[in-house]
Amino acid sequence: MPKSPHIAESTSNGFSLDEKDLAILRILQQNARATVKEISDKVHLSTTPVHERIKRMEESGIIKQYATLVDHAKVKKGLMVICYVSLKQHNKNAGAKFIKSIQEMNEVIECYNISGEFDFMLKVVEESMDAYYNFHVNKLSQAENIGHVQSVFVMGIIKQTHVLVY
Repeated sequence: MPKSPHIAESTSNGFSLDEKDLAILRILQQNARATVKEISDKVHLSTTPVHERIKRMEESGIIKQYATLVDHAKVKKGLMVICYVSLKQHNKNAGAKFIKSIQEMNEVIECYNISGEFDFMLKVVEESMDAYYNFHVNKLSQAENIGHVQSVFVMGIIKQTHVLVY
């Protein structure tokens, strides 16, 4: 059942979002370069409260960052691979070492700790199959404590968005 737009939503940090905050977030997700004036016109508030709301959402961590989305193919990173990784050891120290090594690999653009047969799911972008092979053999497989890696090659992107609907 959809939530009433007049009910404030509470986030995990106790911060309440009202309908104006959600409207501001929707606008910023569509265009992070929107000016405070443009946003204020759309949400029917003056610029000062809009600026204060954005600042509050940034400080509370609701707005984590502003980013530019890039077409990977146009910057010679058109090969996308989903890598499922299992570790040999599952202690806190081993996991932390793996995470640290992944954070240093620029080819890995997303990493998720998952449940099931594998421990992590990586989203990797590379220029070509040869470049991915080099990454797999000389970087990923060299990370300490790797048990098993399964690579799934993305054939086409059906849906890709950063916009959350609320």
